[in-house]
Amino acid sequence: MVSVDEFIVSSANFVPGYKIIEMKGLTYGLTVRTRGAGGNIQAGLKSLIGGEVGAYLEMMEKSRNQALEKLIEHCKNMGANAIISFRFDSNEIGQSNQEVLAYGTAVVVEKDEY
Repeated sequence: MVSVDEFIVSSANFVPGYKIIEMKGLTYGLTVRTRGAGGNIQAGLKSLIGGEVGAYLEMMEKSRNQALEKLIEHCKNMGANAIISFRFDSNEIGQSNQEVLAYGTAVVVEKDEY
């Protein structure tokens, strides 16, 4: 479980120390990014010598963060204050686009009294 700007995000089907009082439903945040020409050139050179491709790593980190931000915004619009069963999914679209999907179940939780 993590707290992102006071919003609870849990990959489990529950939130430790909280009880679920309402299920709001499926929620998601989606982003699609493209690799620029510079990133493609750098990746091509890296493929010759091996190693981590910094341009792609940075792109994927930004994509995941943006998808998570959109997920939280969607949840808040649904009236939720937490996400359970949180997951990421990623797919390539075409030859130079990457889709990142963050999804889970929007819920309303409150602190467990005992």
